[in-house]
Amino acid sequence: MKSKSIFFIVLLAIFGLIVLFFSFSSFITLQPGERGVIFRPWSTGLDKDNVLNEGLHIIAPWNKLIPYDIREQTIEFHEGNSADVNNYDDDQGSSSYGVLDVLDKNGLTINVEVTVRFAIMSDKIGYIHEQFGEFYVRKLVIPEVRSAVRKIMGQYNAEEIYSTKRQEVEQLIIDETRNILNNNYINMTALLIRSIVIPENLKNAIEDKLTKQQEAIAYDYVVQKGLKEKELKIIQAQAIAEYNQIVNASMTPNVLTYEGIQATLQLAQSTNAKIVIIGNSDNGLPIMLSQ
Repeated sequence: MKSKSIFFIVLLAIFGLIVLFFSFSSFITLQPGERGVIFRPWSTGLDKDNVLNEGLHIIAPWNKLIPYDIREQTIEFHEGNSADVNNYDDDQGSSSYGVLDVLDKNGLTINVEVTVRFAIMSDKIGYIHEQFGEFYVRKLVIPEVRSAVRKIMGQYNAEEIYSTKRQEVEQLIIDETRNILNNNYINMTALLIRSIVIPENLKNAIEDKLTKQQEAIAYDYVVQKGLKEKELKIIQAQAIAEYNQIVNASMTPNVLTYEGIQATLQLAQSTNAKIVIIGNSDNGLPIMLSQ
């Protein structure tokens, strides 16, 4: 009897501990587009390799579940927005900052507006948290985008950046930024240079130069077209002259006499009335006159 009482007391204690555990445990739901990692301060620390998917999770009260939004985010650097990185709200999917100030290789200041789209690698959020924490955007993404834009554009002059090598510059910035972010578990899906602003006087000079270059190209085209037409006419005239020479060379007396005979035969076979004068021509062919 005594042993049964002890058994029930132990069972009741275990049940009480279970109830107590669940009473103090955290019930956390990860929303669609979220993943999470657990930090266990009293045992294994940050569990980087086990990522929790969306849904309900029960976490011991002494542990912490750290959620991360894995959906695509957008950052815009453009005129009229705050340039303070610390104002970034990591819970937002889109944020704006001031225009990027860049120095070209000659030390000229250029203002650049850039849009970047990216998403974290869902299976690597533990490593991102370990290296950069929850504010990885302001600590990693924003500084690296700025650094890549300034680094690449600093290798070109303003005219190349603004016009002649713009696509090349943009592609190098994309490659540089994507490489850095990928190495830190961030997938950059797009980087767009939306505008490049240079001093007005330099802009006018570049555009005037480009206009003159286009005019020169158009003039060269007209000249080349005229030369081609001239060459074509010369070739046609030469062909006609050569044809006449061949025809004239083939018109011998015998050939002419033969052609006259053929014409006379055809005329003689005609049903039309005619007058025939025989032996009146120099070559002895009859002359026929139709009535």
